[in-house]
Amino acid sequence: MSKTFRPWNPEQTLLLPPSPVDWLPENHLVFFLLDLAAELDLGEIHAHYRQKDPRGEKAYDPRMMVVLLLYAYCVGLPSSRKIEKACWEDAAFRVLTGNQQPDHSRISDFRRRHLDALAGLFVQVLRLCQKAGLVSLGHVALDGTKIRANASKHKAMSHERMLRSERQLEGEMRALLRKAEIIDVQEDGQYGKGKRGDELPEELQRRSSRLEWIRKAKAELEAEAAAAKATQRQEQAEAAEREAVEAEASGDEQHSKRAARRARGARKRADDAQKLAIDKAEAAGLDLVSTAVTDALAMPQRALPTDAASNPKPSAQRNFTDPDSHILKGNDGWIQGYNCQAAVDGDHQVIVAIGVSNQPSDAVHLLPMLERIHANTGRWPEALITDAGYCSTSNLEVCEQRGLEAYISTSRQQHGQRPRPSRGPAPKDLDPRGRMDRKLRSKAGQAFYALRKTIVEPVFGQIKGSRRLNRFLLRGLEKVDGEWSLITTTHNILKLFRASLATA
Repeated sequence: MSKTFRPWNPEQTLLLPPSPVDWLPENHLVFFLLDLAAELDLGEIHAHYRQKDPRGEKAYDPRMMVVLLLYAYCVGLPSSRKIEKACWEDAAFRVLTGNQQPDHSRISDFRRRHLDALAGLFVQVLRLCQKAGLVSLGHVALDGTKIRANASKHKAMSHERMLRSERQLEGEMRALLRKAEIIDVQEDGQYGKGKRGDELPEELQRRSSRLEWIRKAKAELEAEAAAAKATQRQEQAEAAEREAVEAEASGDEQHSKRAARRARGARKRADDAQKLAIDKAEAAGLDLVSTAVTDALAMPQRALPTDAASNPKPSAQRNFTDPDSHILKGNDGWIQGYNCQAAVDGDHQVIVAIGVSNQPSDAVHLLPMLERIHANTGRWPEALITDAGYCSTSNLEVCEQRGLEAYISTSRQQHGQRPRPSRGPAPKDLDPRGRMDRKLRSKAGQAFYALRKTIVEPVFGQIKGSRRLNRFLLRGLEKVDGEWSLITTTHNILKLFRASLATA
């Protein structure tokens, strides 16, 4: 007796139209996102369309486009072209869009146009996680990860190399122009005076465009360096002026005169540096760049190393493709990228605060990230755990002043290695670093610090490994910050989704 099989006819037509809802299991992530969309405030996006002329081609429903992007990032598919393809070939995407297929340019334009509003969804989703009991702020671990920019590190050039390349290209162009003049004389004899022979040599065009490219990057780098020096001079002038006021109040006439003289000199240097920064910014066609951080929530930005004349040091680099990105040391070597920060709650690995900067060091991010935790959740964490990258005297002092229970490693440890436990009473003359070091050597301190590996490190593994979101698509610090918000928002959505399955 021969084996029989189920009928298979790919061209079989359906007698009744099927419901798309039946194509997916009822506990699928798509249905959770469709329900979640009703809880999100998309008023900022809708306001944009209310201002547009209602005539013309109709736009896709903003709710559908938002859910489409959220689902795409949830499954590790940020590319607009791949999203468009999935809207044709993937059942989950077809159910989500109601069997509509927006092309990749529509998807990309929607993300670019509404990036700020999409970034604002992070706090909305975080509040939903809080309502669901997924956030307690009992133990919060802070860490940073380096993510590649949409630019090659081979497209970066130091100021020293820019100057060298500029001189080299100028010499090559002069040689090519002399060669072109000789050819012109020969062609005048061949074709006649005033008659056209051929276009400018192709190699001369290439060198000319490359020289223009390098000069533009050099001017932008010098403008950025001048702005950094102007900020430094301004801070020095303000400090000198405060000192002069204090000296005048002290009643010491000689000290007051010396302080006033120093303040006048510092103010003149600050004004000169500001004028130079404005001139260089105008020459480069840029707005004046300031590296001063006045907002407590603002993330630090790269400060270029400069000399006394406000020129970039030879090692200062700038990338031609994404000037905001920086050469950073990652786990797999040196990359062109950004430093992405995340503060993670210990209960369910929900991210409670995020930030992006082009500063390689983690230490400068601790204070703004603390402020962001409070701004997002309305509370300070009961305990903060970080690695040695965040250890600095100022950070330790601020944590002590705020009464924050912090566990900040004072030195880098090899994997699996634990510090030797402390013995005997603590000396009374220990500085903040000494007190923190002794705290971490206790059994309780070691147990608390060990939680960091189970709280924050798996989150980066889930984002960069499981979802393969290990490279930004957008360029520029502002846009990358918005994309990092999308990535971390969808991380929290997945945590909320899995929690809902567990309680269903």
